[in-house]
Amino acid sequence: MALFTIHVNGESKQVDVDADTPILWVLRDNLRLLGTKYGCGIAHCGVCTIHLDGDAVRSCAYPISAVGDKKIVTIEGLSEEGDHPVQKAWLEHDVPQCGYCQAGQIMTASSLLAQNPNPTDEEIRRAMNGNLCRCATYTRINRAIRTAAKDM
Repeated sequence: MALFTIHVNGESKQVDVDADTPILWVLRDNLRLLGTKYGCGIAHCGVCTIHLDGDAVRSCAYPISAVGDKKIVTIEGLSEEGDHPVQKAWLEHDVPQCGYCQAGQIMTASSLLAQNPNPTDEEIRRAMNGNLCRCATYTRINRAIRTAAKDM
């Protein structure tokens, strides 16, 4: 075990964990930030996506030892009131069905729009590729991202 200081949602936190512990488990088990979900455990489904210095990262396969001074943002830190343009567009387009994948989808979409405020449909498809939705709301997800891009 080792003591790590990480920056999560604007706050410094200390955690005493093994160096190879995935960020996902540090967030959920040590910091009790439960919005980031476990999906596949091998970085293929996108459910566990967070931002690491603004980049969308699969937290289930990213060890705490690789974080360093990078800033982590989880779904809880994206917006205090749940009023980020992507979150608002998600509701406007009735995207959530079962809801399990939504945090990862929203984190991937918001990272995309922060880096590319006016993506093409192809750029949206490419960025969202690998974020799996069991309910298959992909058409609504794409529409919501287009709406959020206009509102940002």
